[in-house]
Amino acid sequence: MHMPSKIEKKQAAAKLRKPPRDFSYTQNRELSWLRFDNRVLDEAFDETVPLFERLKFVSIFESNLDEFLMVRVGGLSDLAELKKQPVDNKSNMTASEQVDAVMAEMPGLLTRWESIFKSIEGKLDTLGVHRARIDSLTPEERTFVTRYFQAYVSPVISPLVIDPRHPFPNLRNGALYLACGLDGATDEESLLGLIEIPTSMNRVVEIPSPTGTYSYILLEDVILACLDSCFGSYKPLDRALIRVTRNADIDPDGEGVEEEEDYRQHMKRILKKRLRLQPVVLAVSGSLEKATLKTIRKALELSRRSVFTCDIPLDLGYVFGIEGKIPEHLRNELLFTPFRPQPNPTIDMTRSIREQVLQHDKLLFYPYEAMNPFLDLVHEAAYDPECISLRITLYRVAKQSRLCESLIDAAENGKEVTVLMELRARFDEQNNIEWAERLEEAGCTVIYGSEGFKCHSKICQLTYREGMALTRLTLLGTGNFNEKTAKLYSDFMLMTAHPGIGEDANLFFRNLSLGNLRGDYRFLGVAPVGLKPLIMRGLDREIQRALAGEPARVFFKLNSLTDREVIDKIAEASCAGVRVDMIIRGISCLKPGVPGKTENVHVRSIVGRFLEHARVYAFGVDSDMIYLSSADMMTRNTEHRVEIAFPVLDPTCRALVHEYMGMQLRDNVKARSLTSDGTWVPVERAEGEKPFNSQEALLERAYRNAEPAPEPVIEAKPAPEPEPQPVAPKVQEVQATVIEPEPAPAPQPEPQAAKPVPETSARRKKPAGTTKAIERHRPGRVRMGLGLIGLGLKTLITGKTK
Repeated sequence: MHMPSKIEKKQAAAKLRKPPRDFSYTQNRELSWLRFDNRVLDEAFDETVPLFERLKFVSIFESNLDEFLMVRVGGLSDLAELKKQPVDNKSNMTASEQVDAVMAEMPGLLTRWESIFKSIEGKLDTLGVHRARIDSLTPEERTFVTRYFQAYVSPVISPLVIDPRHPFPNLRNGALYLACGLDGATDEESLLGLIEIPTSMNRVVEIPSPTGTYSYILLEDVILACLDSCFGSYKPLDRALIRVTRNADIDPDGEGVEEEEDYRQHMKRILKKRLRLQPVVLAVSGSLEKATLKTIRKALELSRRSVFTCDIPLDLGYVFGIEGKIPEHLRNELLFTPFRPQPNPTIDMTRSIREQVLQHDKLLFYPYEAMNPFLDLVHEAAYDPECISLRITLYRVAKQSRLCESLIDAAENGKEVTVLMELRARFDEQNNIEWAERLEEAGCTVIYGSEGFKCHSKICQLTYREGMALTRLTLLGTGNFNEKTAKLYSDFMLMTAHPGIGEDANLFFRNLSLGNLRGDYRFLGVAPVGLKPLIMRGLDREIQRALAGEPARVFFKLNSLTDREVIDKIAEASCAGVRVDMIIRGISCLKPGVPGKTENVHVRSIVGRFLEHARVYAFGVDSDMIYLSSADMMTRNTEHRVEIAFPVLDPTCRALVHEYMGMQLRDNVKARSLTSDGTWVPVERAEGEKPFNSQEALLERAYRNAEPAPEPVIEAKPAPEPEPQPVAPKVQEVQATVIEPEPAPAPQPEPQAAKPVPETSARRKKPAGTTKAIERHRPGRVRMGLGLIGLGLKTLITGKTK
């Protein structure tokens, strides 16, 4: 009997292994993200953008980079410590190789960031928006700064001297510190001085300036100007502002919840721990002696390459705080024209929102259209005696949330209110903890996401009892139920009474409460089990059409594309002849236009005034199958989160999505094309083609649709005819076939007769001094009530009941 040799065993094992991955059409996630943030910085260089708005893009670039370093580089740095490092399946790079590649890109990005900040700030200075620097203070300004320091700052700060008897303190993540070398009065070696910039004080200090201008100085510069008086007999030898960015990639579930510990208390412990995790980079603004910098770097255990120096302020978040201080006569020149989200033209805000959704699905498109219909519907439900329950998932909530206040009102009015509050929404944990406590105190049932699976879906369901029948309104979004971000982020919200979607949503909430993540749904694609198969089925359908010689097309609008299985399926579709158009705001690990691999794939990105946030999956040349979703095509979303993709079944809503996406594909101003080498380039315009900015066009469309129809001129007549009512604008008609997620077609709901519309406004206010539910006035009820009152009076007076 032949015994296989070691070589033969290895050869046999190799045959059983998966074929080697093809990296010719993929790129590393981290490098793709850096190119996206560089694209954000491009907006700061765009002279068609108002000057102060350009400064805000400089701040956004830095904020994005901070989060990237905390989360992505922090996590990779941990993996780089392992003896056997995992390999990225898009670039074949180890964790340490990825960190090296990121660090190699950083100096060029930061140099570009610093230069454009100085350029913009110089131009603002000439216009009258002036940041005072300590090396150029006028005598009057220096006097003001000194007095301000003595009166307000000196009593608050706590200077520290670091020596062998006073060890190096923990520098909190993201906090600002002033560092300086100190020359002692003795023969001791030079010491280190530290002052934490107090967060309890306003960072921006307004200083006197001529009328029509605005001058300010940053709090750290106030302290720097008076630093010589801060350390007693010790004399500062050098000085700089420093800021430590620490690893924030901490897994709340991996930390372990102690027995009988409230999950909110567990998350509070996690947040405190985040402030003390391993440093990733040190930023220095100013000039420090080599010995001083070495002392700080060694204490933080950072290499030289992890220290970045610049000559501009650190943490540019203060920029947004001075926007409101800009002199009135400069605002039109320096800022975008103010915009207010407009009413949805298909919704009458003087009527019950509930009744209108029962008649037809409604689609909201933020920020062009207001969130008010959704907020009013929930408020209306809180006081509607027929509403028996409200259920919702919350991921990121506004600090001042009208939505949460309505949920509290509903609970106080005896409704059954269930809230799944995701406490692990990174950097929003504290706000979510506070709202969870308030909701629970009001009587809401508050539950939390399953271990290991963040609940990132955006779904709300309102259930009503009418006689013996139940009706459900289901509200599904691509973005958060957040009043603040709804004015800044581009997102869809579908409001539907579709029975099938309602049944799926009801099952979804039941499964969440039981911790069941493997539910089976007819209409919804729910991760971690059912979302990716839905995408694969749609791509496979188009592949089969292309192979049969039929036209085939796929459209995706995403924030990021990193899931390797989806990427490979898109490449397969391209090779089969399917045209794939994608709008990807951020990361794209797929490289389009690679011959023989992705030559039928076209990727664009739009970065502009509003954050593109909606996710759209459309299949077919006529987009006959359209899904909106909260999920990007990232493995974390498709396999490790609770996400929902929901179909757009109403023809009018479908046509609106088709129209909106068509406008974005026409963009040739803010859009960029992704090349086969993974870089972004401006979209080329054909000869004679006019510039088209999709976001500006959508703004104009929202204003145009909100305008009432002009009143006709009517001649004086004895009995004039009534004026015609305003008509909602006509949308582009799209011939579409409804294709359900499951192969077996689901029965369509029977058409429902339109219910009478209540005469009272949908925008009801809570009655003073009572929480009693407000009775909705419906035809027939008043008459019945009067009849019963009359019968009661007759019985009381005559003693007869007939």
